[in-house]
Amino acid sequence: SPQVQPFLPQWLAQPKRVQKRIRDNLCPVREVPGIHPRLLKKLQMNGIESFFPVQAEVIPAVLQSASNGYLMGRGGFRPRDICVSAPTGSGKTLAFVIPIVQVLLDRVVCHVRALVVLPTKELAQQVSKVFNIYADGTGLKVVLITGQKSFAKEQEMLVQKKVTGYCSLADIVVATPGRLTDHINQTPGFSLTQLRFLIVDEADRMIDDMHQNCLNQIVKAAFQGEHDSGSKMLFQRTKPGPTTAASSCSPQIPLQKLLFSATLTQDPEKLQQLDLFHPCLFTSVYSEKNRDGTETEQDTNNKYTLPEGLLQCYVPCDLNSKPLILLYFMLTMKFTRVLCFTNSREASHRLFLLVQAFGGVTVAEFSSWLPPNERKRTMKEFEQGKIQLLISTDATARGIDVKGVNYVINYDAPQFIRTYIHRVGRTARAGEAGVAYSLVLRIQERRFLRMLRDAGIQDIKKHPVKGNSLKPLVQQYEGALCKLEKTVK
Repeated sequence: SPQVQPFLPQWLAQPKRVQKRIRDNLCPVREVPGIHPRLLKKLQMNGIESFFPVQAEVIPAVLQSASNGYLMGRGGFRPRDICVSAPTGSGKTLAFVIPIVQVLLDRVVCHVRALVVLPTKELAQQVSKVFNIYADGTGLKVVLITGQKSFAKEQEMLVQKKVTGYCSLADIVVATPGRLTDHINQTPGFSLTQLRFLIVDEADRMIDDMHQNCLNQIVKAAFQGEHDSGSKMLFQRTKPGPTTAASSCSPQIPLQKLLFSATLTQDPEKLQQLDLFHPCLFTSVYSEKNRDGTETEQDTNNKYTLPEGLLQCYVPCDLNSKPLILLYFMLTMKFTRVLCFTNSREASHRLFLLVQAFGGVTVAEFSSWLPPNERKRTMKEFEQGKIQLLISTDATARGIDVKGVNYVINYDAPQFIRTYIHRVGRTARAGEAGVAYSLVLRIQERRFLRMLRDAGIQDIKKHPVKGNSLKPLVQQYEGALCKLEKTVK
């Protein structure tokens, strides 16, 4: 029987399409309309001459939505919310950093006007770094709250108590959900009533149940009409509803949501929870049409886009040969700059100890057990090529922009398609080439291939590794195992 297609709202069914091929569709920075000369100069100083397709589409859209300044008076329409679904490494961060800094350039009083929420500390740090580059010298203040500093220290960074009441020390706040919720509930004077932009990065993960509460709290805090002192605010915000004469007579600061993700859910019910206003979806996730207007067979149900320069392979194997295959890739095939994924911190740690005991490979582990400064150092050494193999779990590596990953190896085959997309998307970024190998146990093979096929991914090659090529490693490997058992004991 034909599958029942969920009814898609028009904005999902007919998105604005963004070119997939990054390299062939670069757009010179100066050709994107409306960017402030100060920011053009900053971009050039940072070596950015052209924008990726996603950036060239989204930046003008956000600027346009605030073309009358961010305080919207009579007759100003409320700006549409924006969703962006584009593959890993296609430049989503800059697509919101540039327009937000520009829109806020002429603000007079410091209030939290932009809030960026990200699922992990690393991502938040990465994004705040980019904001700092472009806000530098503008007088705009960017504050990062991820719980890496003490709560009291973060409070001092956010607000200052004066005789007249509290004043904000941040224009742009970059935060992780847990810590942000704590400040909304426990930091006197931390106010979101002037919030103009709410950016949710890695949105599909943020919509998942555990963070939905955080998003609800942000919206609630943004629409609290009373000031702490009890005096009515000049800009009283009402929960958006139909436009009536009354609602359009007092100026309102609109709250605009910008959602970004590599795997933006197509599930209308989930998106419904976000209570989006007249949303507009930009996506490079779509099927290519043939000249005669028919869709290419392989593309009809292509739900996710993968980076273009990515080559995908899978290696059928059994449990005992997995570590040997990894060592074979590293030592015999001489792979360099390999990011290797396991499904748990324990597995990741064990594998790290095993490769270390075997010797001959510069290896490190990247786990949420490590303190942040160590993670930073490891990352740096990997990017400099001092570490050849980095072993990690998904939690740590999601969304991280690691420079120059040549190979991704799924040591444990991922159970969900999204996990697969995010892992293999750590290589072949920004139009470069990269290879992903998945080690798949024979009992998992059918399910794994079906999972990819259902997502419209068909160009994965089978890449068997013959037992003979592993033989030379066996003796030393058994030695390493003995060594390891002793250490573990």
